Amino acid sequence: MPESLEDLVELLDLEKIDVDLFRGRQPQTSMQRVFGGQVLGQALAAAGRTVDAERLVHSLHGYFLRAGDTSVPIVYRAEPTRDGGSFSSRRVVASQNGKPIFYMSASFQRPEPGLDHQDPMPDDVVPPEEAPRLATVLEARSGRPAADWDREWASLDVRLAGVTGRQFWIRAAGKLPDDPALHACVLAYASDLTLLGASLLPHGIVIGDRRIQPASLDHALWFHRPFRADEWLLYDQSSPSASGARGFATGRLYTDSGQLIASVAQEGLIRPVGLDLNEPA
Repeated sequence: MPESLEDLVELLDLEKIDVDLFRGRQPQTSMQRVFGGQVLGQALAAAGRTVDAERLVHSLHGYFLRAGDTSVPIVYRAEPTRDGGSFSSRRVVASQNGKPIFYMSASFQRPEPGLDHQDPMPDDVVPPEEAPRLATVLEARSGRPAADWDREWASLDVRLAGVTGRQFWIRAAGKLPDDPALHACVLAYASDLTLLGASLLPHGIVIGDRRIQPASLDHALWFHRPFRADEWLLYDQSSPSASGARGFATGRLYTDSGQLIASVAQEGLIRPVGLDLNEPA
């Protein structure tokens, strides 16, 4: 995982190696596979590099095909599938060693006015300045030292916003440049961090429990309104279903002033490994 926000920004600054072809570097890490949010963010960066700067991403849909190798750079090919009067569509294939590890479709739109409504922000959350750091909470629940969690999430500031464990305050751990495309990539990166854990909460299990084999399978993200990823965002999560060793979770992201800026949906692998399924949660 990136060791700082500056490291994350560098990860998202892809090297162009040919027309519509980019290379993403890997951070220094002890992880055995690439974090899904990194691939999401880098793939979105690749797509954005091929689109007119005035067109902003409004949705992306991705499938994780293989575990990424943290010792090998990832190559991203962005296919310019369509450029219309208002929208641009791109398909990105991420590959390592000649094999695809991730597919993504993304759509971009030039800004335009329209009808506007949203669901209200939850009002039963702890303010970010009073919320405990998630690393401290996970240390108590998992036994893994808070310093370990802090190292993995060094590029982000994550805090527990509700007692149920499905609401978090999240922001970049520092100031970002005034580039909406970069803020979208950072949010894509962050959106994969805690969402899979929502499908474990009904079973009294936290992410990182060695009795569960977790992995992101697919991920969808819709951007609704302008935002800054270096300001507090409330990540409100729920899990309507888990079955077949898969967990489904959804999330909504709000600014601290109550604007709904993005929605997320994800299905992930939560395969029991040495877990007694007959034991009550």
